[in-house]
Amino acid sequence: MTDDAVPDLRASDADRERVAAVLRDAVAEGRLDMEEFEERLDATYKARTYRELEPITRDLPAPGVSVPVVSLMKSPEPGDDWSSRVGVGGDAPSTWAVAVMSGFQRKGRWTAPRKFNCFAFWGGGEIDLREADFADREIMINAVAIMGGIDVIVPQGVEVVVRGIGVMGGFDHREEGVPGEPGAPRVIVSGFAFWGGVGIKRKLTRAEKQQFREERRREKLERRANRRGEGTGGDADHHELGASSSGQAALGHDHGGFGHGSFGFESSHGRRAEEQGERRRDRDR
Repeated sequence: MTDDAVPDLRASDADRERVAAVLRDAVAEGRLDMEEFEERLDATYKARTYRELEPITRDLPAPGVSVPVVSLMKSPEPGDDWSSRVGVGGDAPSTWAVAVMSGFQRKGRWTAPRKFNCFAFWGGGEIDLREADFADREIMINAVAIMGGIDVIVPQGVEVVVRGIGVMGGFDHREEGVPGEPGAPRVIVSGFAFWGGVGIKRKLTRAEKQQFREERRREKLERRANRRGEGTGGDADHHELGASSSGQAALGHDHGGFGHGSFGFESSHGRRAEEQGERRRDRDR
C-alpha cells in the first residue's frame, strides 16, 4: 500500500476518538470556542476516512508536541534600545585626556571606558556621551580641574552620580537623582576641583533636537492654520453684521426722514387751509 492511498482508508472509532480528544484539549486551553468545538466534533464523528479527519486538527498542536512560547513583553526596537550601546566590551581606545592651558574634547561616536581620567589646568575639556558607546553598564569619570573647567554631557535616560570634591570650586549636582531608563548606563563623576568646576549637563542628541524642532514647527503651523480659519470666519461674520447694521441704519434714517418730511408738509398745508377758511368766514360776516 502506498502513502497516497492512506488518506482514502476508512477511519476507525478509535481514530475518531483520538481526534475528539485533541479537540477537547484545544477547547480547554482556549484555542477553540464552544461553537467551533461543536462544529469540529460533529464533523469528526461523521468522518469516514483519514482524508476527512486530517483537516479537523490541522491547525491544532498534536498531543505531546511542544508549542512555541509567546512572549508578552514588548521587544525593544532595533537601534532604539541601550543594549546595542552598553557593554560593548574590549579595551576603549581613549581612557584619559589632559589640557594644560589648552583644551580637549571627546564627542561623537566613541567608546567610553569603564574609567576615564581627565585633567585640566588653566584650560577646559568636554566629555560628550550623547552618541557614545559604553564599555560597561557603569562607568566612572575621574575629573580634576585646577583653575579650569570640565563639562560632562550625558544623554537623556542616563543615571548620574556625583562624588567629586570642590575647594573654592565645585561639582554640578543638578542632574543627580534623575532615575535612569531600563538598561541605560550609570555614570559616576568623581574627582577634585580647585578654583575651577566640573559641570554636568543633560542635552538632546542631534536627531532628538531635529525631531523636537519638527514637532514644534508642525504645532506652530497647525496653530497658525487654526487662527487663520477662525479669523476668516470672524471677519466674514463681522462684515456681514456690519453691512446688515449699516443697511438697517440707513433704511431707518431714510424712513425717518421721509416720515418727518411728510408729517411737516401735511401740518403746514392744514394750517394754511384753516387760515383761509377763517378769512372767508370773516368776509361773510
